[in-house]
Amino acid sequence: MSNHNPVAFEAAAGAVGFIGFGVYPRSGFIHVDLGPARQWGEGFPIRVTSFAEDAPPAREVLAQSRTMKGGGAAGVATLGAAGVEVAQCVLAETQSAVLPLVPYLDTLRWMFIAVALGGIAVTIYTRLDDWKQGRR
Repeated sequence: MSNHNPVAFEAAAGAVGFIGFGVYPRSGFIHVDLGPARQWGEGFPIRVTSFAEDAPPAREVLAQSRTMKGGGAAGVATLGAAGVEVAQCVLAETQSAVLPLVPYLDTLRWMFIAVALGGIAVTIYTRLDDWKQGRR
């Protein structure tokens, strides 16, 4: 309970059906249960300062990060370029049947490389921009 309002916590627990409340301020927690309606323990002392806002989970912050999106685009494009390279090696062995496709695969590989470089550029730009604005 070090960063939570005990009164609001009890109200929220009561709203969802808990009716037994044990308050342990020295240990920093509140026990809630569905037993008979009762309350025990001494209350938490009233705080002079307000409680800090809860930070959102890191995974949600990362999911909204422009840096992660740019890095993801670069990673996908790099895998695509590697896949084209493997396809070219495999197709080189069966040249007679698919020889006309080889120049197109080379172009496709360069397109993937260009997208990867663009993703890297976006990642670097957004990271620097976030740093300038004081974001993580």
